Amino acid sequence: MTTPPYGVDKVAELMTKMKTVDDTAAGGDASITALNDTAYASLTLREKFTYHMLNQEEFSQMCDILPERKEEGKRIYGFLPNVFGEYDWSDRQAAFFKDNRDSVETMMKEMIAKDGYVGANLRAAIVMMNGKEMIPTIIDVYKRGYKDHYLLTVLMLLMESNKYPEFMNSTSYKKLYGDETGGYSKYLVYNQANEDLIFQRATNFYNGLSAK
Repeated sequence: MTTPPYGVDKVAELMTKMKTVDDTAAGGDASITALNDTAYASLTLREKFTYHMLNQEEFSQMCDILPERKEEGKRIYGFLPNVFGEYDWSDRQAAFFKDNRDSVETMMKEMIAKDGYVGANLRAAIVMMNGKEMIPTIIDVYKRGYKDHYLLTVLMLLMESNKYPEFMNSTSYKKLYGDETGGYSKYLVYNQANEDLIFQRATNFYNGLSAK
């Protein structure tokens, strides 16, 4: 996980006063643990970013246990691991990331440049908000030595979300996303050829964005 530096002490103090309420819209065992509106409104944009990265407001009980992943160093999975357990970002939080995408990406790039890695919460946020502008940063930090195979997963998920034809027509896509069964467990064997191919396709996808 990555802890943003923006007002972290203030945010941490406010988080000790969060309340949990049932999420009646979602039903079942769902609930929301969040700052109240007054406390949330007191935060700057950067402090809100810190809050959202540290706290996933929505709780929903999982019916099925996800299978354990093995040999992650030898595999490139099609989906990111579930790092938040039964918690996830709420609709309010998802809207924050998407509505402030440019500012959020600027803060992410600052942290990645300083820390030299991409935390699991950053990876998840990049995918959730369709942060395709982060592709060069992801490739750069990987090539500088932080060889987290889940960064390759992020690149593939961005291409999949945007229906990038070169990727959608590939054998890799068909193997990982071609049907809905067992998706969480599907993977490519890690090797240099697959790594290079993901980088090449992601770079082609990114370069094509400016041409539109």
